[in-house]
Amino acid sequence: MKSVFVPGLTELQRGEIGTIDIADGVRLFGLLDYEALVKAEEFDFEELLDRARAELRAFDGSVDAIIAHWDFPTSVIAPILAAEWGLPSPTLDSVIRSEHKLWSRVLQRESVPECVPEFCAFDPFDPDALDGIELAFPFWVKPVKSHSSQLGFEVHDPAEFAAATEAIRAEIGRIADPFDQALARVDVPEQIRVAGGRTCLAEQIVTGTQAAPEGSMANGHYHVHGVLDMRKDETGHSFAHLDYPARTVPESVQQRMIEVSERYLRHVGYDNGCFNSEFMWDEDTGKLWLIEVNTRISQSHSDLFAKVDGSSNHAVAIDIALGRKPEMPHRKGDFAVAAQCMVPHYRDGVVTRVPGGEQIAALRQRFPGTVVRIEVQPGERLSELPNQDPYRYKLATLYLGAADHDELEQRYQDCLEALPFEFEEVD
Repeated sequence: MKSVFVPGLTELQRGEIGTIDIADGVRLFGLLDYEALVKAEEFDFEELLDRARAELRAFDGSVDAIIAHWDFPTSVIAPILAAEWGLPSPTLDSVIRSEHKLWSRVLQRESVPECVPEFCAFDPFDPDALDGIELAFPFWVKPVKSHSSQLGFEVHDPAEFAAATEAIRAEIGRIADPFDQALARVDVPEQIRVAGGRTCLAEQIVTGTQAAPEGSMANGHYHVHGVLDMRKDETGHSFAHLDYPARTVPESVQQRMIEVSERYLRHVGYDNGCFNSEFMWDEDTGKLWLIEVNTRISQSHSDLFAKVDGSSNHAVAIDIALGRKPEMPHRKGDFAVAAQCMVPHYRDGVVTRVPGGEQIAALRQRFPGTVVRIEVQPGERLSELPNQDPYRYKLATLYLGAADHDELEQRYQDCLEALPFEFEEVD
């Protein structure tokens, strides 16, 4: 039995990992916890790293693998620890090159220039920052490092730019300051430094159909084990669905996404790890845009792979972390299609009611395989919740399986009607 450590391990992840079949078996151990790595209001990178080291040293047994599923700081802590324990892992440099949005864009421009939107770095604390941005309105502004889509804004004029940078200045330190601690461990090129972790990007807005290949690089061998659709809500800003397998993008375009991802990963020296990359395809022009590359499997995909392929993508992550050739079943699951869907709310308010256990149980009985994760609790104010994007609040996450995409969409709508949330609206 191999001992596998998962920083911020949750019970949901434990259940998803239970779907995989690893030779000789594995024992799962949490490392730190979800509250410290994901939900905390403040992070001290070095302090978290020392706490993780202490937990590993106190373990009475062999530390055989460390895998990361969460965004920063977990994504950077894991390769540092793996290197210190002599375990297979991507290098810290190759991970941070992709974690840092400006650095990643520069490296994308070197390796896959045909897919890179126009971009420009700026210091959000510079009162004249807009004067140095050559992009025409509208464009996106976002920090070089944030959690999910936090502090990302679409701006249409100088007033909106000023409002966005004001919001960014108020919140950017939560991730930027510990990210600076991580950046101190690598040699950052001069053109990337700007304002350290508090640097922001202005970026061309691109439109089209979004999809995401996910795969791995193991001892130089590149492989993609699935491509997913990423569908946005009616506002066009926030994700509503992740659907597997992808169907909105032609196979030929999916292959282009896969090839571009490989060129980029090899250019940054990424090896012995998993990835998922996000693309936008403009059907009218045929243009393919690379949005970003994440240096891990996506836990949002895990249940979908289990439903369709018969095993979560943790199988690949654990194989690589153990130094083995990754293996993944294909279309061995109980469903032909699966989706992760959001239950959104678009106005601020105080939660007064959430679905109860009986309602969730009834829904699971009605639609076997359904997973419901309630993200809010009565008494919470939506605008004060951590890790929310600027355009909607996430009330719950649904994981659904079905025989086809039409049935999948109908199940989503039925679930929305069956899960009651109530709020006291506030200004």
